[in-house]
Amino acid sequence: MGGWQRLIPNGVVAAYFRVEKLLKVGIRGTHSAQALTSGKNMQIQILPALSDNYMYLLIDEKSREAAIVDPVAPDTVIKAVADAKVNLTTVLTTHHHWDHAGGNKDLIQKMPGLNVLGGDNRIDGVTQFVKDGDSAKIGNLDIKCYTTPCHTTGHICYFVVDSEKDEKVVFTGDTLFLGGCGRFFEGTAEQMYAALVEKLGSLPKETKVYCGHEYSLQNLAYGAHVEPDNQDIQAKIKFAREKREQTPPVPTVPSTIQEEMHINPFMRVNEPSVQEHAGTTGKGGIETMRALRAEKDNFKPKK
Repeated sequence: MGGWQRLIPNGVVAAYFRVEKLLKVGIRGTHSAQALTSGKNMQIQILPALSDNYMYLLIDEKSREAAIVDPVAPDTVIKAVADAKVNLTTVLTTHHHWDHAGGNKDLIQKMPGLNVLGGDNRIDGVTQFVKDGDSAKIGNLDIKCYTTPCHTTGHICYFVVDSEKDEKVVFTGDTLFLGGCGRFFEGTAEQMYAALVEKLGSLPKETKVYCGHEYSLQNLAYGAHVEPDNQDIQAKIKFAREKREQTPPVPTVPSTIQEEMHINPFMRVNEPSVQEHAGTTGKGGIETMRALRAEKDNFKPKK
């Protein structure tokens, strides 16, 4: 969400998001159904929050130890932990915006002793400040931290690997979305290029991507505007519509790094077709990133 959050008291920001949720979601109470993605050992419970946020309960099946990513709705998290019968030990905070970190303080009070990871001193309750290359463990799962400044200066993405079962996921917050990327509130095109193309783009292609918001249809509409002949984008739009038209709507996450390299214009900034659209042919990926973000900030899909 917006950089305006740092200029307004937290109580006002919280009230804004609660009203927005009521207006967008109404009495249904949630924008999507909860969902469980299970691998050979790694489980991820997708927990919708607010009007379009996602929290993620990461579970190591073998040890039943768990971590929660961006717990903005603590009571939802506590219920999910109890239902799953897991031992929650860790909070993985991607960035300081209230709709991601605003539940930390309340969760810590209700579940004392949690280890809270984060890369920004504006995040409540951090017990372990992390930077690029730092590591952590949840049971048998290995976590590597990637600093991805741009949306915020202290943004962290968490790459999680179960080496024994060869499973890989990444929690990308508001850096990488399905089909899109976060606004450059506290950074530059150079930084987002480094985050998306050089860092996240170098992860194993089968890595599953769990992003911070349900923005998929909006992002894919822009991708189709940039590359109208891209059949991978058209297929993903069909997939996303089918998910979102269910009752209740079903999450469109996760995608994969390989998929993003085919459908996400911000990860395709070195492709000739994308540069042609942006008017940056021959000027390189960074200038294309800059041009795309400026256009996307004001993009309104055709109805």
